[in-house]
Amino acid sequence: MNSQFELPGSYKKWTAGLIVAGLLALIYGVVMFHPFAPVAHEGHGEFSSSTRFWAVLLQNSVYWLLVVNAAMFFICVTTMAMGGWQVALRRVPEAISSVVPILGIVTFLILMTIVWTGRTDIYHWLDKSAVAHDKILNGKSGFLNPTFYTIWSAICILMWWLLGRKMRSLSLETDKNGQMDYETGKKWIWKNTVWASLYTVFFGLSVASTAPWLWLMSIDAHWYSTMYSWYTFASSFVSGMSLIALFVIFLKNRGRLEYVTEEHLHDVGKFMFAFSVFWTYLWFSQYMLIWYSNQPEETKYFIERIGTSGNPGPYKGIFFFNLIVNFVCPLLILMKRGVKRNWTMVSVMAVLIIFGHWIDFYQMVMPGTVKEHAEMMPFEFGIAALFIGLIMWGVGRYLTKHPLVAKNHPFLKESIIHHT
Repeated sequence: MNSQFELPGSYKKWTAGLIVAGLLALIYGVVMFHPFAPVAHEGHGEFSSSTRFWAVLLQNSVYWLLVVNAAMFFICVTTMAMGGWQVALRRVPEAISSVVPILGIVTFLILMTIVWTGRTDIYHWLDKSAVAHDKILNGKSGFLNPTFYTIWSAICILMWWLLGRKMRSLSLETDKNGQMDYETGKKWIWKNTVWASLYTVFFGLSVASTAPWLWLMSIDAHWYSTMYSWYTFASSFVSGMSLIALFVIFLKNRGRLEYVTEEHLHDVGKFMFAFSVFWTYLWFSQYMLIWYSNQPEETKYFIERIGTSGNPGPYKGIFFFNLIVNFVCPLLILMKRGVKRNWTMVSVMAVLIIFGHWIDFYQMVMPGTVKEHAEMMPFEFGIAALFIGLIMWGVGRYLTKHPLVAKNHPFLKESIIHHT
């Protein structure tokens, strides 16, 4: 098995270039936006240049952290399903999930800076006087407070880190311990299933529920949606599957992952297609139910984004562009069987989906923070480049340190002969 990998020079150059460009954008933001300037407390929605700085960091840190974390979720749910088809490419999502500690620390620092420096322009509930005179905010103060926010954010990131590391360590055991007999393999699979179930349960308690409530939905603290966390999960998971597809295709183009065929790519493409449709189902259900009930405390969220019939909002174009990129394009293009087996087309769609859901998170964060100042600047793309560079660095580091194929995995033969 040609399982050892050395990063090509072009990969290293792109990684370094993206990180440098991102750092330059970050320096530019510090100089131009004065992120540590005092926050105006005259009321919610006060906008200053520093608001954009922290809003962009919040959007990118949360989005990219959830995307890389989705790779471990993919490993765990396929493990619990006793899936074997994905074993030939398993080391790719493992490598992506290894970036969770790096982005987790970065995200935690950004979140803590926003909360403990009293950025009321990001989170209105940080204003104690506003909470005291606001029935809705006061009612949510049991969990919308800096202490709870800090503790639960730390627990979420730490558990993703530790449980993900355990799953990766179990996988790497197969490289050290050699081939397994039936009984040994059975015990090893059971141990994997137990740890995968623990991760999945905690994933449900965090990504599929509480974490998006605290980090994103509380930007618009008077508004809530029971579908919000599932919507956020669908957005990040389909992006995570797209990222897996990109690295699989990259390695195949370098002559690696010799057991991965168009059959495996087809199944990854199915995930990209299916969860694009699932995301749209949640998008439509959330929008339709709020539009139909027409309750002011709910419609406010969408009025900020698309405006009214006589006064279109500044985010209307982004809002519907988001729907076209993340639903119409995947539906029309990935529906055909041949496209999901075409390396080039899957690569193009993977990039489009990742960008589309980055836009999705943009329209989640910006209307509630920068308000009508909706112009998208090079600074936003520069910060995104920084996070992409960090992901490329972390994934590349993992891929070069460990074999690309879990050659002693009990289900490897099933993956090699996989036919969809």
